[in-house]
Amino acid sequence: MLNPIWLNTFKTLVETGHFTRTAEVLNMTQPGVSQHVNKLESACGYPLIRRFNKQFELTVYGRKVYQFALKRIEEEAVLLQDLGRDEPFSGRCTIGCSGTFAWLLYPQLLSLQSEYPNLSIELEATPNHRVFEQIQHGILDIGLVTKLPNSKYFDSRVIGTESLVFVVPASVNTELPFDQLLAKLGVIRHPDLAHYFQTYAAKSDLSKFDLDGVSTQSYINQIHQILVPISKGIGFTVVPKCCVSLFPDRDKLKVLDIKKNVKEPVYLVYKRHSQLARRYDQVVKVIEKTLKQCE
Repeated sequence: MLNPIWLNTFKTLVETGHFTRTAEVLNMTQPGVSQHVNKLESACGYPLIRRFNKQFELTVYGRKVYQFALKRIEEEAVLLQDLGRDEPFSGRCTIGCSGTFAWLLYPQLLSLQSEYPNLSIELEATPNHRVFEQIQHGILDIGLVTKLPNSKYFDSRVIGTESLVFVVPASVNTELPFDQLLAKLGVIRHPDLAHYFQTYAAKSDLSKFDLDGVSTQSYINQIHQILVPISKGIGFTVVPKCCVSLFPDRDKLKVLDIKKNVKEPVYLVYKRHSQLARRYDQVVKVIEKTLKQCE
């Protein structure tokens, strides 16, 4: 790596055309200027100037190094200018969240981008543990999770809540006891079912209900399709309440009134000690507003 101080001395020498003037400009001694040039030549491995009398001429290598020095100074100026720029409505926003939140939030975030076209919204639908991994590795700037983040690695705050509901076909007779009804229907499984069921059961009378003993009617890993079989009279499941609100055939669904207001906190999470760019102010406001409307 070429020493930037030597490069600057060499650039100044080329532009002044004189060792004494270069020393005056840089507040150095003339031998100091010569020493910098000699060290730069040694680092490059080629002669950069050809001296004669009290003058010099650039060699073909010297011209290349001078152009490199100019480019480097220009890039440094651009970098310093860019470091001082933190536009509130411009730049790349990388967000990770569950498929449910992606389904809910993406249209609203795109509306924000429509209003401010210089924003770039990049939304990754992924489980909690992947959100944490990708934030740690710098792939994502922020995430939405329902698991309490480890304060050793992340900063976080509660940004909203997620309500959970039991969903069955609208045609089902709900006069049966809940445990019998659920066993009779069978379950529609999905990647987050175990977590949702455990959270729900812990706050209701289903804490002793054995979900593993219930027959599986279907499995799907696409959040917007989990309720499709139930709308066709097949099985039950547990999902966030907003999934029902977003589902186009929600009139074919019934939410069981086992326990009202089963909620879990939603955390906004980002890497510990990191400073979010100003553009995330608007993004977070949209997320907060959308989550509040869905409670």
